[in-house]
Amino acid sequence: MPYTDHIKQLVAALPNTPGVYQYFNQEGKIIYVGKAKNLKRRVSSYFNKSQQSAKVTALVKHIYDLKYIVVESETDALLLENNLIKQYQPHYNILLKDGKTYPWLCITKEEYPRIFKTRQVMRGAEYFGPYSSVWVLDTLLDLIRSIYPVRTCKMPLFTDKIEAGKYKLCLEYHIKNCMGPCEGKQSKEEYQKMITEIREIAKGNSSVITSMLQNEMKQLAAEYRFEEAAAVKAKYDALLQYRNKTVITTTATENMDVMSYEEDGNAVYINMLHIVEGSIVKGLTIEYNKLMDEAPEEVLAMGMLELRDRLGSKAKTVLVPFIPSIELDGVTLSIPQRGDKKKLLDLSAQNVKQYKVDKYKISEKLNPEQRQTQVLNALKEHLKLEKLPMHIECFDNSNISGDSAVAACVVYKKAKPSKKDYRKYTIKTVQGPDDYASMREVVFRRYKRMLDEQTPLPDLIVADGGVGQMESIRQVIEDELKLNIPIAGLAKNDKHQTRELLFGFPPQSIGLKATDTCFKFLAGMQEEVHRYAIEFHRDKRSKKQTASELDEIKGIGQETKNKLLLTFKSVKRIKESTLENLENCIGKHRASIVYEYFHA
Repeated sequence: MPYTDHIKQLVAALPNTPGVYQYFNQEGKIIYVGKAKNLKRRVSSYFNKSQQSAKVTALVKHIYDLKYIVVESETDALLLENNLIKQYQPHYNILLKDGKTYPWLCITKEEYPRIFKTRQVMRGAEYFGPYSSVWVLDTLLDLIRSIYPVRTCKMPLFTDKIEAGKYKLCLEYHIKNCMGPCEGKQSKEEYQKMITEIREIAKGNSSVITSMLQNEMKQLAAEYRFEEAAAVKAKYDALLQYRNKTVITTTATENMDVMSYEEDGNAVYINMLHIVEGSIVKGLTIEYNKLMDEAPEEVLAMGMLELRDRLGSKAKTVLVPFIPSIELDGVTLSIPQRGDKKKLLDLSAQNVKQYKVDKYKISEKLNPEQRQTQVLNALKEHLKLEKLPMHIECFDNSNISGDSAVAACVVYKKAKPSKKDYRKYTIKTVQGPDDYASMREVVFRRYKRMLDEQTPLPDLIVADGGVGQMESIRQVIEDELKLNIPIAGLAKNDKHQTRELLFGFPPQSIGLKATDTCFKFLAGMQEEVHRYAIEFHRDKRSKKQTASELDEIKGIGQETKNKLLLTFKSVKRIKESTLENLENCIGKHRASIVYEYFHA
């Protein structure tokens, strides 16, 4: 199959996060499942011809669609990949011949529980994991046994038989790996206390143990026993790694569905993860467009029915972010607050949010002007404008105590900076620091010239300032030039951050949130005009600081001034120089002009 536009759009929108991707053939069948630390980078590599092997080329020819599920970590991606490969057995995946699964930590439910590693999950015990690394689990078991001397024998210990003397001590007791509960040398209460603490470690609540190991490392290092300290560090690292508990696979035997819901204007996105015997095997996100003001409960109910039908789910448990407006016979709806089920709900929410982001990316690539039009439509609605503000101009002043006073105007057309239309102004008629008078001068010069040249006027004028700046602009636009152009202002707080959007006369706050798209657009425009004005002001001050009395001599250009300063080093020496010396430097004609200026 060729690298179609559809696939290009999907690849371009992929997130830079861990996850699992699935390739589908023309019939909609999964032909490959893969994991990735970075989905965008990994999937893109399949379509890089310079790096393709013969096997990858054969796979790519059959790819007609792709889907993905984002997860929290690379480990979760590995576990989910394993689940999906076993579920679908894709044609291009290497399958595990022995059907092995990832190992678990098992704590039996006996009077004196045993702790061991297993790959089979059965009733009658507690299971923690699974582990993508057997080494991590082995290290954890060694750590537990080095701290807690739990029994390793397989004898079914019972209190009445212990009291009857039915058991004998083994070698593990004599080498101090066991406290000998089989002969009553350790009470049942003491043994259960150890199991309770081990269970907390298995759940990831190992802060006490890690603190103890950290202190032991420091003590050994202080005593220059570095090899022993390194061994303790290995245990410490294993515990930290174990804390990152996965929810991609759980020991729950029930099937369940996990729903999440995300709104964006009239668009609604609903994700479902389908769990079979504790493993995520399917995931899908759909989109609805609300035609009326439907309640979220109603939309979630429709989405739940649609997704369960598409994925063929008959699960009796559905985890939801809120209760939908529907009851299904024999199905329990619940909103988890903690634990693995809450983590599954969070994972589904992460996927639905990522789907929304991807839709934006694809939409912007297909129609780059769509986002700009949305911003301008929103701005028109907020300000109650008669037409779209396709042409916006923003003004700002810059000076230090009135020195080198300048102003700047930036122009946005179709919500994008039109830098060829930017303008800089040196304040000519205002003496001292008077921002309002400077604004009136610049606005008059700008729009008087546009009227004289019959240049199209803007649809909206924005002042980098509050009520005072807006009134200064209004006086020029309405009172002097008799124009009707809407005027807005962007007021700042004490930290020079955009605080609010003002509009109308008398100016009123529009009440946009800082997270609103319109607010961000206008704040960006304000930052741009401020940057442009500041740069111009710095240039003016720099030139002024490097100016000299030579600048006042008519008929003397910059090249001549440079020659004079290079030869005589200062203006004072140029003044004191003879006409002959000046002629040797810059010629008779220019030398006479300079000499007469200083000796007239």
